[in-house]
Amino acid sequence: MSEVVVHGILGSPYVRSVRAILEEKGQHYRVQAMKPGEHKSAAYLALHPFGRVPMIEHDGFKLYETQAILRYLDAVFPEPALQPRDAKTAARMNQVMGINDWYLFDIGRVIVLQRIVGPAIFGQTPDETAIAQAAPKVPTCIGELNRLLGAGPFLAGEQFSLADLLVAPQLDYLFMTPEGRSAMQGTPLEAWLKRIIARPSMQATLPPEPLRRAA
Repeated sequence: MSEVVVHGILGSPYVRSVRAILEEKGQHYRVQAMKPGEHKSAAYLALHPFGRVPMIEHDGFKLYETQAILRYLDAVFPEPALQPRDAKTAARMNQVMGINDWYLFDIGRVIVLQRIVGPAIFGQTPDETAIAQAAPKVPTCIGELNRLLGAGPFLAGEQFSLADLLVAPQLDYLFMTPEGRSAMQGTPLEAWLKRIIARPSMQATLPPEPLRRAA
């Protein structure tokens, strides 16, 4: 079976999720790294008409949308299985993944962009007004993820799943900001994040050094 090619910007948390699942599966892959802004080029738009990252190529099959990619990779590389068989547990996994894409990312694309990405990559000064508008959403999102995590080891219960792979890169960035850190410190979610980020798959896919320094 041919290698998986991951197209994306290395600082993207969604690209990290896709790389991390391939690390978890022990599968060889190659990253076709792009510079910021290159995802809007004509060449990339021919692969992904919405101009977002990541997208993958595998055996001539092209696929974009991170949740679709994660489910595809879990299907074609079945060990270890990262989707629960129990209907309720699978539904919880899907719910958390939806929270990530609809609410958590919406917070991160403002706060993380202003606090970390903008200063590190573009030399920008944080827009405190934009941050102040996004910050009130943080406790609600973090509080709900804490509630769903409960006393369990993982976001979907007893099994490490796609939900953990999708959420951890987003929260890793958010925890680097004052707004995220104050909401997560001392909570079960902080302990969960530290355990997940310590996994070899996450350590093998750390954000680029300039972004870590900016935090």
